[in-house]
Amino acid sequence: MRFISRLLAPFVFVIAYALFRSSMQQKSLKKHTFVMKLFRFCADNGHKKALSVYGHLLHFKGDGVQNRIQGGIYLQQAAEKGDDKAQYQMGRIFENGYEHYFQPDAATALRFYTKAAEQGHQLAIKRLVDTYAQGELGQVADPVKADVWRAKQPAL
Repeated sequence: MRFISRLLAPFVFVIAYALFRSSMQQKSLKKHTFVMKLFRFCADNGHKKALSVYGHLLHFKGDGVQNRIQGGIYLQQAAEKGDDKAQYQMGRIFENGYEHYFQPDAATALRFYTKAAEQGHQLAIKRLVDTYAQGELGQVADPVKADVWRAKQPAL
């Protein structure tokens, strides 16, 4: 049964995301609850984008500390699967810490920022430029590394 659920998760995610983005869903708590259950089904079956979307929703919009921590756990799973948005958010979470579950950890934050930046996430690149230019996150100021990351930023 688990195998079938994993096969269905990508298709269910497409439906859930379409419903989530539609204006019909926004006016009904019942429909919203249904869409969240679909996201959870996909996330619990390891779908990377579902882990990221559901994690973001829980962590940034969820009610109560437990939901926000659970959102962080889903985000961490998405980040470890390679989702750049989740990697950037986990960098922020580990940089600042969150409640008792995510303790501040500069090395872990730097690792997640770097993974996201390597995939082209612009906010992660900017954070690495600042980190190396100003010597943050336990790093010594390194203008060469700052310039390397600065060169990866798009020209404005």
